[in-house]
Amino acid sequence: MKTWKDNFEVSKKHYMDWWNQKGVVLTMWEHLDKDGSPHEAVQAPTPAKDMNQFWFDPEWRSEYLHYKMSRYSYKADILPVANTQLGPGSLGAILGADLEGREDTIWIRDKKDFDGNIVFNEDDKWWKLHLELLAKCKEKARGNYLIGCPDLVEGLDVLASLKGSDNVLMDLMIDPDTTLHQLKEINKAYFKAFDRIYEIINEEDEMAFCYFSIWGPGKVSKLQCDISIMISEDDFRTFALPFLREQCDYIDYTLYHLDGVDAMRHLDAVLELENLNAVQWTPGVGQPQGGDARWYGLYKKILAAGKSVMANWVTLDELKPLLDNVGNQGLNIQMDFKSEKEIDEALKIIDSF
Repeated sequence: MKTWKDNFEVSKKHYMDWWNQKGVVLTMWEHLDKDGSPHEAVQAPTPAKDMNQFWFDPEWRSEYLHYKMSRYSYKADILPVANTQLGPGSLGAILGADLEGREDTIWIRDKKDFDGNIVFNEDDKWWKLHLELLAKCKEKARGNYLIGCPDLVEGLDVLASLKGSDNVLMDLMIDPDTTLHQLKEINKAYFKAFDRIYEIINEEDEMAFCYFSIWGPGKVSKLQCDISIMISEDDFRTFALPFLREQCDYIDYTLYHLDGVDAMRHLDAVLELENLNAVQWTPGVGQPQGGDARWYGLYKKILAAGKSVMANWVTLDELKPLLDNVGNQGLNIQMDFKSEKEIDEALKIIDSF
């Protein structure tokens, strides 16, 4: 596959090393514009009429993404992957919740008449939108870049998008058996949706995932349980861990998104997932971001457990101290780049180790 990223084969090697707790991936989550001329002369689409067109019109959005991808920088290990996300947790919409497009993201609105049944409806409008958007983007890309897997999410977070977080938390106590059954059905739906999406987006049996921009041969996914900040360690092991383990055993390369300081108490359980490859750390609102020295011990613990680390929103001045203290093996460093000049400076720092 010949993409607009000239050094893609080198970056693939970096990613494979990282999945196996070796080396450094130097990248960023989103993209920035490249210097000079675009990769291809692509005409900009007319401005979106409203947020619904911006997010939910496959023809318009595929044209918009194609235009943006033609102008992005893919230096270092920045991936040529189009962000097709339909909100964090769009599996919930596929199962009956609703989507609301906003300027910054898409919100998932719980299903008002949820009857407790988890039903994957092939005729659901949001499922059809997923398929149409991915197909349109794949057609536009023509192999110049990858089409990312949307952020489906799974488990308790999806259940919360269907019946509300408060109801989920209550049911952990008053109706655990029904909750476990619902979670089993959500995992079945997840695998069904994921496999169908993989059929569309894979390129020569390789794929990329939108959130945190990860690549691998075979199937790749980001996993999470953000509601874990509100549940005990015992409940996490009962209601989250078994379903995460099932995903880790099924998917070739997996990254767990550990979100917020209150979720850190579940790290020991997460590290017990034998086939989990890596852990991403999001400190949360009001906390210093991933390059801060207070997280060095966390990264060392993850690495010592045989998992790779993803540190996010690392600034250029934090890069060398991070490598000095944590090492240069098994790190995916997602930088807060502002320009291609900063990318070049960061590469020099990496090369000095």
